[in-house]
Amino acid sequence: MKIQLIKNKVYLNNGSLKKEIHPFWLRERIDDEKFLDKGTQQRLFDPTSLDSEISIDKVCINDNFLEINFNDGVSSKLDISKLALEFSNEDTVIKSITKVKWDSSLKEIKNFEYLENFFESREMYDLLVSFYKYGFVIIKNIPINDNFIVNFANSIGSVRRTNFGEYFDVKSKSDPNDLAYTSLGLTPHTDNPYRNPVPCIQLLHCIVSEVSGGLSTLVDGFTVTEDLKNENLEFYKILSEVKVRFKFIDKDVVLEDWSELVKLNNDKTFKQVRFSPRLDYVPILEKDQLDLYYRARKKLSEMYNSNKYRIEFKLAPRDLIMMDNYRLLHGRTAYETREGNRYLQGCYIDYDSTEGKLRHLKRKFNL
Repeated sequence: MKIQLIKNKVYLNNGSLKKEIHPFWLRERIDDEKFLDKGTQQRLFDPTSLDSEISIDKVCINDNFLEINFNDGVSSKLDISKLALEFSNEDTVIKSITKVKWDSSLKEIKNFEYLENFFESREMYDLLVSFYKYGFVIIKNIPINDNFIVNFANSIGSVRRTNFGEYFDVKSKSDPNDLAYTSLGLTPHTDNPYRNPVPCIQLLHCIVSEVSGGLSTLVDGFTVTEDLKNENLEFYKILSEVKVRFKFIDKDVVLEDWSELVKLNNDKTFKQVRFSPRLDYVPILEKDQLDLYYRARKKLSEMYNSNKYRIEFKLAPRDLIMMDNYRLLHGRTAYETREGNRYLQGCYIDYDSTEGKLRHLKRKFNL
């Protein structure tokens, strides 16, 4: 991909296609100190107030810079390599991290260790890259005092507060408003499918673990749904087209949202899974459609609950797991309260937290 100049016009040539770069597009990107605040990277001018008939009086390339004189009297130098980052119109940081499909054969994944200055370290950058690859990471040796999970979450971004609070205690209770607050086993599910928007990332911090059961389970919804697409496209299609109603009822709130069990991006690539069969309500459809839908949902559930896809592990005290709630399903095995206590703390953050932190650290370490 290269820049070409023809009669005071700037062209982008990728070998198979040549197109002119609009003069106004270039004028908006003037980054001299007079036009751009270097600290905030915010414009010091309003481009909507400019004359829309911007044109180029003179342009040349000098040492990988475009030297341009515009017809409104402004002259500037634009870094071609910096402009090139925008030419693809795609996220070159997050989307460049390829998702790694995994199933029960996943044995070795790096655990990270909490240390001083952890949140501004190269280790944190590596942690976030691993998170985007696998959909989860485990961090060892996290302090367990003073609800440290909130400090951890806010050091990456901002806690997403819900009706369960800024954070929530996961332990067996005598009057639970959710099955998570019992000692029962939990089948693979995504959290809060009834919210709009659904919290993107869940953090769970193990405070006490005195029981032999209560193992954490994870399933990669990305792997499962891609396998379903390859094995039964008809099932995959109806699960990615029909929206079901998810509903949560508590004494102070009723939460509802509609979504497909397999949500796709506009280009039909994977975006999100929502799965919580205790909370979903399938709409009225034609009988043959419902026949197909129920068979498809059953197949998806069987895959999610299959030993082929599930991994199990025990969180030790001071372990913290960060999980992508759009990609992974999580659960736990049952445990006996007579054996002792099992106590975790949880909270949510959204993608802007991890995305913003990753971009910051990439810039900081010049990666």
